[in-house]
Amino acid sequence: MHPTLFIGLDGATFTILDPLMEAGVMPFLRETVAKGVRARLLSTANPLTPPAWTTMMTGRHPGSHGIIDFIWAEQRATEHYFTLYNFRDIRTETIWSMVSRQGGRIAALNFPIMAPPPAVNGFVVPGLVSWKHLRRNIHPPGLYEELQAMPGFEPREFAWDFGLEKKAARGVPAEEMESWVEFHRRRERHWHAIARQLIGRGGLDLAAVLFDGMDKMLHIGWRLLDPACQQEGPSAADQRLRVMILAYFRELDSFVAELYALAGEEARLVVASDHGFGPAFEVFRVNSWLAEQGYLVWKETEEADEATRRGVERLVNEHFVLLDWEKTLAYARTTTANGIYIARAKALGQPGVPERDYEAFRHRLKEQLLALASPETGLPVVQAVLTREEAYPGAHNQQAPDLTLVLRDHSFVSILRRQPVVCRRPQVEGTHHPEGVFIARGPGFFAGRQADTFSIANITPVLLHALGLAIPEDLEGEVPAGVFAEDFLQASPVRRGPPTMAPDSYAVQPPARSAAEEKAFVLRQMQALGYIE
Repeated sequence: MHPTLFIGLDGATFTILDPLMEAGVMPFLRETVAKGVRARLLSTANPLTPPAWTTMMTGRHPGSHGIIDFIWAEQRATEHYFTLYNFRDIRTETIWSMVSRQGGRIAALNFPIMAPPPAVNGFVVPGLVSWKHLRRNIHPPGLYEELQAMPGFEPREFAWDFGLEKKAARGVPAEEMESWVEFHRRRERHWHAIARQLIGRGGLDLAAVLFDGMDKMLHIGWRLLDPACQQEGPSAADQRLRVMILAYFRELDSFVAELYALAGEEARLVVASDHGFGPAFEVFRVNSWLAEQGYLVWKETEEADEATRRGVERLVNEHFVLLDWEKTLAYARTTTANGIYIARAKALGQPGVPERDYEAFRHRLKEQLLALASPETGLPVVQAVLTREEAYPGAHNQQAPDLTLVLRDHSFVSILRRQPVVCRRPQVEGTHHPEGVFIARGPGFFAGRQADTFSIANITPVLLHALGLAIPEDLEGEVPAGVFAEDFLQASPVRRGPPTMAPDSYAVQPPARSAAEEKAFVLRQMQALGYIE
């Protein structure tokens, strides 16, 4: 196999990277673009971290691999059950085992939905795992002790800090933004150190590390980075924050350069993002809108009042669990899913939309959403509404929303019970956009080439071909044109191989928690990740 280094940059967009490369903030990335190939990368229908990275690492779309959101939920009558997606929920084989079972040695660092870790040939240090549970979710056993011996090892700083992310989901206070940026800069340093440790040992065929700090910087710093949004005469605080964020990008560039040097001059480098970024300027409170249309009814009972008094959740009566399920026909489950779920009657006479009326109800709801206009601008709030079948085709789309919304500014919906339904944000914020980045260099890749936009599902085939492996015949992604040089493809043509293995064909580490621990853990994570606003 040909050694390949894969760098994931969560949320990277050329809108920001191009000016930074031109200004000399990211010289290695600029050199990589000049010596390699670049393209815009089209994300999943809802450009969200879990489904997008899973698509990238399986070569399958979310309707096939089954990861739709952070959260998995099930409604039984008027009761709801929920958990977070984990590695066992991925319904298709991942690139980690595709490479491992063919004798390749891999390292997968900081990728989401990787716990409990698969027992691959190599190393797994998962992302989106609390420091308290990190030791139990690292592969192979004993790797944690090796990392622990590294100078400055501090899992509280590089693992997921749910308390901090919970605060960020509600909006980082202005006075805390600098410390928040600095925290994420330290996180990236830790992940770089771990990657340097494992790549430096040698013997890896596919070394992959995800740097997710860019997503954090762009959420809060978009207005300070996008030339189209920058204001004249910024405050002293904004100037300091911009300097800190630019320092982050400069340091990240040096990390990628060092890891590429460690991988060796003959290594192939692939850089990609799960989605892009852009400005968000509007808020759409979808559950409040559904209530206005008569499709959603809030649960006004002593049970909700008591839960609020106990402080189980912040503003608990706004959460989907405490809707009136006898009367609610449609609701948004989370902000991140960016969609509406339709409550379907299990049998004649039961609550929900009768099966015979489902298609007509869904069509009417779609038309009403498309007709919604901002009272301030008169422009449509929702630019597109996709049915489950359109947004998530595949055999495992049961958890997908009945309708997925694409807002005019691509922002996420709000599920808060507040008025007005549509309003302008106090200031521009960064939000996920569908077009991310692809950059690659090294033997076999085009040099100085701009390729056409292609799907993130093509990243697994690109990595497999870079490694010298065949592309399983059942992948939905393919090796896109314009990425590999023509002379290289003539000498090493793309090969189709046997289909992928069953998702459970690779051993997975045993559960890290008991059922009771899992339930409590899930609730904390849901709150921390902003599912409950």
